[in-house]
Amino acid sequence: MAPRPLTDSPAESHREVVHRLAAAQKSNRGAAGWSRWVNRPAGRQLAALAYRLGLSPNQVTVASALLSGTGIALLATLRPTVGTGVLVASLLVLGYMLDAADGQLARLTGSGSRAGEWLDHVVDATKTAVIHLAVLISFYRFLDLPPAMLLVPLAFSAVACVFFFSVILSEQLRRSARAALGAPASPPSTEPAPVLRSLLVLPGDYGLLCVSFALLGVPSVFVPLYTLLMVANALLLLAALVRWYREMRTFTA
Repeated sequence: MAPRPLTDSPAESHREVVHRLAAAQKSNRGAAGWSRWVNRPAGRQLAALAYRLGLSPNQVTVASALLSGTGIALLATLRPTVGTGVLVASLLVLGYMLDAADGQLARLTGSGSRAGEWLDHVVDATKTAVIHLAVLISFYRFLDLPPAMLLVPLAFSAVACVFFFSVILSEQLRRSARAALGAPASPPSTEPAPVLRSLLVLPGDYGLLCVSFALLGVPSVFVPLYTLLMVANALLLLAALVRWYREMRTFTA
């Protein structure tokens, strides 16, 4: 049954709206720890607030883009200090929470659209690539690092872009395969994701990357941490590509 649009009951309290948003939450299957336990619940609160303010999902997406874009711009232009790191991390984390809020709001209000999905994916694709280029600029401008270390953010950008595109493409091919079989495009799942899996894929969670920038002002900690996250993401990508390829081979043309 499709969720009842929130506009049917404009006098709902914040708690009531949050409760209904929770009922419309997409499955946590495969979700990494930060997204599962922090970002989506926080996004639910922001989605409820956005509804009560009369905002549309696209307006929430634009707000997310502005916050994330500001954080990325500051990362590239300001000297890495403790204050800069906390500010950048805060902007990126809040932007990511709003990124979770727009989809939740769209699903529950029934106001989702192709244009809205397109806008959301374009914003995500842009920040996925550009954030690591901002790290590259920061490394080059402000830190006295061996030249080879500049390859780390370049590699991270490549890994992140391939990861993002592969996720989106795999999702689209699954939808096409299910449509050809007459099955639901996104079959519902109430089964919770295994906790161990959410922890194992945590290094690949964009939210963890956002939080890591709080250590930007301590290069002796941030640079090794950022490098480890890049390596972990590369390993997770390789494992995911193998799994997705095997899955795609099960689909008929």
